[in-house]
Amino acid sequence: MEQQVVDLLAATLEPVATVRTDAERRLEQLYTNEAFPISLVSIASHQSVPLGIRQAALLSLKKLVGKTWSPSFDEFEGPFIIGDATKVHLREAILSLATTGDVERKIAGAASYVVSKIASADFPDAWPSLLSTLLVQIPQAGDAQLHSILLLLGNLVEDGFDEDQFYNSAISLVKYLYDVAVDGAKKLNHRALAVSIFRACFDTMELMYQNNKSSVKQFMQESSDAWLPFFIDVLKIPLPYMPTEEEEDRTSAEVSAWRGLIALKTQVVKALDRIQNMFPQLLSARTLELFGTVWESLQAHLGPYHALYVVENRQGRLEDADRLPYTLDLMVIEELDCIQTLLSTTIVKRELDVQSTPEAMANGTHSTTWLAQVMPILVGYSQITMEDEGLWDVDINIFLSEETSETANYSPRDACSNFVAKLCAWPVFESLLAYSKTTFEDGSSTPRIKESLLYILKHVLAEVGSYGTIIRADSARLLLNYIRSSIQDRDDFLRARAFIVAGALTTAAGDSLLEVVPDFALQSLNAIENDPSDIVKVSCIRVMQDYLKTLPSTSARELQVRTVAAISGFLSSQDLSGIEESPDLLDTLVETLRDAIMADPSLCLEHPALDVLFTLASYGANSWQTTMLVNEAFESITSSMASKGPAAYGQLCAKVLPTLTGALDIGDMTDVSGLSDMAVSLLSSLAENGPEPLPSGFVATIMPKLYRILFSRAEFSLHQSATITIKHILGHDPNQVFDWRDSETGKGGLEIILLIIDRLLGPDVNDASAAEVGGLAVELVEKAGADKLGPYLMQLLRVVAVRLSTADHASFIQNLVLVFARLSLTNAREVVDFLAQVEVDSQTGRKTGLEVVLRKWLDNSATFSGYDAIRQNVIALTQIYKLHDERLNNIHVQGDLIVEQTTRIKTRSQAKKTPDQYSVITVPLKLIKVLIQELANPVSPNTPGISFGTRHSVSDDDDDEWEEEPNVLDLGSPRTREELMNFTELSGRQWDDETQKYLVDFFHAVESEPTFQNLYHSLTDNEREKLQRMDQH
Repeated sequence: MEQQVVDLLAATLEPVATVRTDAERRLEQLYTNEAFPISLVSIASHQSVPLGIRQAALLSLKKLVGKTWSPSFDEFEGPFIIGDATKVHLREAILSLATTGDVERKIAGAASYVVSKIASADFPDAWPSLLSTLLVQIPQAGDAQLHSILLLLGNLVEDGFDEDQFYNSAISLVKYLYDVAVDGAKKLNHRALAVSIFRACFDTMELMYQNNKSSVKQFMQESSDAWLPFFIDVLKIPLPYMPTEEEEDRTSAEVSAWRGLIALKTQVVKALDRIQNMFPQLLSARTLELFGTVWESLQAHLGPYHALYVVENRQGRLEDADRLPYTLDLMVIEELDCIQTLLSTTIVKRELDVQSTPEAMANGTHSTTWLAQVMPILVGYSQITMEDEGLWDVDINIFLSEETSETANYSPRDACSNFVAKLCAWPVFESLLAYSKTTFEDGSSTPRIKESLLYILKHVLAEVGSYGTIIRADSARLLLNYIRSSIQDRDDFLRARAFIVAGALTTAAGDSLLEVVPDFALQSLNAIENDPSDIVKVSCIRVMQDYLKTLPSTSARELQVRTVAAISGFLSSQDLSGIEESPDLLDTLVETLRDAIMADPSLCLEHPALDVLFTLASYGANSWQTTMLVNEAFESITSSMASKGPAAYGQLCAKVLPTLTGALDIGDMTDVSGLSDMAVSLLSSLAENGPEPLPSGFVATIMPKLYRILFSRAEFSLHQSATITIKHILGHDPNQVFDWRDSETGKGGLEIILLIIDRLLGPDVNDASAAEVGGLAVELVEKAGADKLGPYLMQLLRVVAVRLSTADHASFIQNLVLVFARLSLTNAREVVDFLAQVEVDSQTGRKTGLEVVLRKWLDNSATFSGYDAIRQNVIALTQIYKLHDERLNNIHVQGDLIVEQTTRIKTRSQAKKTPDQYSVITVPLKLIKVLIQELANPVSPNTPGISFGTRHSVSDDDDDEWEEEPNVLDLGSPRTREELMNFTELSGRQWDDETQKYLVDFFHAVESEPTFQNLYHSLTDNEREKLQRMDQH
């Protein structure tokens, strides 16, 4: 059998898809053969078998285990085909393969994943000896075996053990990990791996804490007391001999010592940071010592870091096969982040407060404070590395992505910017100003140091400005002199940084530097036009955004033409063949062009701003961010021109319609959906902001294109945009639509819109593509009326009801429901009567349209979004309730969730077997429940329990001592402030006072009615309480 399995496994590695699929299918057919898993382990154990096939055998075994071993697995399909005796044999064989230490690392690693999978189901009940078997081997294990055992333990901690399994094993596990970590005779990377596993234990401890507070406290306290001295000792170990670049390419004891100690130190710092974030009280007694030790490490590591990455071009961001970082740059990042974490502790804050008192500053001790000492370190680590310099010279987009902090390559430079922003709670600006004098006036500082200092200064200015603090005029002018000298420097990166900081400084200084803004804006434009460095040019293009926003409107208008020309000139000087792959560059160009246009959108017809905008739009058509920025700029233009009257809007249409319709034609010919999507989005903005009526010929120019798109197999987003555009056109000029006749088909505008709606509601169009058809249908009904629609009105509403019965997407359901909601605002009786006569074939048999629509409506009402949609929905539901129609009492819908009396967490597999159960209630009761939910659940950024993406330490309201140093939400963080401001918008649920007042009035009006009193007794206690408190909202 083994040869047959080997042949099938080899076939799964073939490049031909049909061969692979057939082999995988035949392997799954062998699942019922109990010898199959034994064969897989045997194949994986044979060193004579090619490595790829051995790995494939273990992968196949892991799939088999997942599907047939235990119903606790999410992927379990059953039946139980592996007998108990076979399971025992498999456990022993796969554990031996994972831990013997004499097999290839890839095989041991793959085997450990299988062990971890089995252990998650069988340990400790069916496999009680697993952990003891592993731990007892550690003291005498050789290097290879110890490495295999540690890898397996890491997999078990991260993926194999649940909280209960871990809880019963934690003490012995952590003890053996500690013994490995402190053993100086062990390899450094093995000691680092032990620390890494110990750190992973904290994630499970955090989950256990809520149910086992006292025992977790005791365990964590004892563990930290044992590990903390070791951590501090490791941090104090000086780095060994630093290998040369040639030596690093060779395996030697020196290289192993260098990489191993860095790996160990890195894991220690990561562990400390994890402890501080989760259980800060564990470190409180030695916080200052830890802070000082980590800080001394940063000071000691600056020299080697500078030599490796600023002077030389050593490779950084490297991890070994066990995912342990071993390069100095990654260790420095962890140290910087750990220092930031410790800055949040009370004792460190108190110490910095003492050093920052006016008395300390007045006594002339400022230069000896930690704030003064930190500046050279941050500036040193913020220097541009040789690697970054090479990348930025080749690709401007990388420079811009790092500049906007929108890159995955988190570096020491980024960590320093975050660090200095956090320091702004103290007088860090004064320290930076003092260090700037030394740096710029001593004549010995390199351009890299100056650039780095200006980089730090820029982030300080941004952070201080976010507090609303204005920089003093004398300080600003001193810094301005340094910036002016840097602008004249020969170093490209220093010049670029100086231009960027000039914009930040003129903004942070308020009105005191307002008179120099025009001069700096002109210098930036000159640099865009004439500087030989593209880095300088894009920096100046970006900083023009600051100047255009700072300058008075008249001055900004004067710069508009030249800014547009400078961007156009920059584009013409570039090789645009690959600019689509440079989204940050495109976004920077569009943002600056947008700000220039917004200085006075009405002037855009007098210069090529629109042409440049459309050029950028065509290159960035597949970028969501670029598309959004282009739409924002174009919407400003259209609204501005429309406000000047029909003549100005007509001129705009005459200029842009040929370009936009041409883009649709190009998109059709080239199958570039992004270009068509962009063009339709801009047409939608043009129609939405248009006057009433629209210019003559507008419909005839656009409608044939949109009609063709909606009957094509385009992307769903294009169908949505086209549908919205037609809705706007119909809303602004229904007469032009109804009078228009398509020259190709001979059909009139009304008939074409009916055909479009019928197609979008048909079974061949998915929910996403048809998501906006409901809005178009409502607009058609309101604008055409029963007179024009005639018998088509009832047919249209019937098709909407039928399509609603199969709709799944929330936005599509909302869109269709709002068709009936809008009609119910004034004609609720007619809507109910009509739906009661409609018959709909559903999965559960033939139903009335009233049943189908109301069930879908009430089940999804709570997810509706948008002010107008929520308000219309609420009013429509109250109108339907007020009918007191007896037919509503005969329709039963989903009520409240029936909560199981259990503390067990329901997994996905369990949810499939035992889905949630709901009560069954009548429509009138459900109506009241939905309205109460709308009444009582306004979205607020003050809602308790929301973390805004910030990780909190474990809390225990009953034990203040345990919470001595809570890691609370940092309201001083710019990211936190931004999230707080945007939370309501991001929540997708909007609520307003007008709707709230309407609901309160409604409940007061019906509260004394007998019908409502009967329903009131069926409400939950929470719902009744909300009604009682509704006047307090």
